[in-house]
Amino acid sequence: MKNILVLCTGNSCRSQIAQGYLRLFAGDKANIYSAGIETHGVNPKAIQVMAEDGVDISHHTSNNVDEYKDISFDYVITVCDNAKENCPFFPTRAQRFHQNFPDPAKATGNDEEVMNEFRRVRELIKEYSKTFVAQHLPA
Repeated sequence: MKNILVLCTGNSCRSQIAQGYLRLFAGDKANIYSAGIETHGVNPKAIQVMAEDGVDISHHTSNNVDEYKDISFDYVITVCDNAKENCPFFPTRAQRFHQNFPDPAKATGNDEEVMNEFRRVRELIKEYSKTFVAQHLPA
């Protein structure tokens, strides 16, 4: 079974959404973890937009990357440029992947506009996650 780490700045939105979708699409083919360079708590709007798509991430926790230093990862996916630039070295054979997604937590406007940005980013991450699993965790 593969170990996959999704890394972001605060482990509050993008990495949490990616963890939810990678778990959904990978099933029992991988252990999926997410972490941040910092921890900001799981964003309630991320939980809400994932629930709208039938994926429950309400039990997720915001974790610091240092908590996983003893896990041998096969893949490390950074989902923001800041995490890519500050990603710590893992003494493993982990292949690194990077896809910068917009930070929905920085969205401005009224509640509906902010939630629409969360949904837009959710869909980008969903497609990336589906493609990643298809390419790297074949049936």
